[in-house]
Amino acid sequence: MKYFLLLFLLFGFQLAYLRIAGHFNIVDKPNERSSHKLKTLRGGGIVFYIGVLLFFIISKFQYPWFFFGLTLISIISFADDIKQLSPKLRMAIQFFTLLPMFYQCEVFSMPWFLIIIALIVCVGILNAFNFMDGINGMTGAYSLTVIGVLWYINNYIVQFVDSQLIYIVILSLLVFSFFNFRTKAKCFAGDVGAVSISFIILFLLGLLIFKTQDFSYIVILAVYGVDTVLTIVHRIMLKENIFDPHRKHLFQLLANELKIPHLIVSLFYALVQLVLFVGLLIFKNYGYAYLTVVVVIISIVYRVVKRKYFYLHK
Repeated sequence: MKYFLLLFLLFGFQLAYLRIAGHFNIVDKPNERSSHKLKTLRGGGIVFYIGVLLFFIISKFQYPWFFFGLTLISIISFADDIKQLSPKLRMAIQFFTLLPMFYQCEVFSMPWFLIIIALIVCVGILNAFNFMDGINGMTGAYSLTVIGVLWYINNYIVQFVDSQLIYIVILSLLVFSFFNFRTKAKCFAGDVGAVSISFIILFLLGLLIFKTQDFSYIVILAVYGVDTVLTIVHRIMLKENIFDPHRKHLFQLLANELKIPHLIVSLFYALVQLVLFVGLLIFKNYGYAYLTVVVVIISIVYRVVKRKYFYLHK
């Protein structure tokens, strides 16, 4: 009954936000780098933050440093949805907001150089999630898969977080997906949604890794992680500014140039990520070797498909 009530509240909030966004014209306007053709309401992913806010209240303020960081990054990301901010300012704030989350996860127990590497990687992941948003269903399907995997680990392998947080995040993703997982999406997550859900995933993954001291769990983000890193490398080779908007990710190539329906691409990415986690369960005693093999295979697939079809990209 509690979760049914929370679902009702989140759904009601989402409907209210979409009305407000429509009134104030908070929309994503398609351009030559977009993967959609129609004006679409943006910022619908604010429901992810609202879900965590509800958890923070009913859990009697658990994980305060994480919530503090999430609040800051959600505010700046929503401001960016309304009026585009300087990329340098946005990135600087992202670095700052990761610090309280790192403190909550006890990352500062690591050597300083590893902390710096972790900061750079996490900021990269925060920004990489933004590119998912242009493909209908991608943010919801992929994030639901990752959060679902974390739920399974938390309930059947090792408990690393209050399960209520995972349940509420799942509810917020379901609410968002109701409006986004469509041929013609009613809304996009926006910066506030893409950045906040990636921040939440990083927090949960950080808790898991530091609880188990097992970095092979990074395979939970392998599909999108490899796509993102190799796309950055590709853009550097093309002598492009990696901070400029683009549509060179493999999933963008599949949806835009090969004309595969958005929802099929989204489900494919989510399904592959799920299969890779099942593989980790099977080969858990060889976690790091399995992670290496997965990264190599995905990289080869990425290279083969990009080499064959990238000429279609304008």
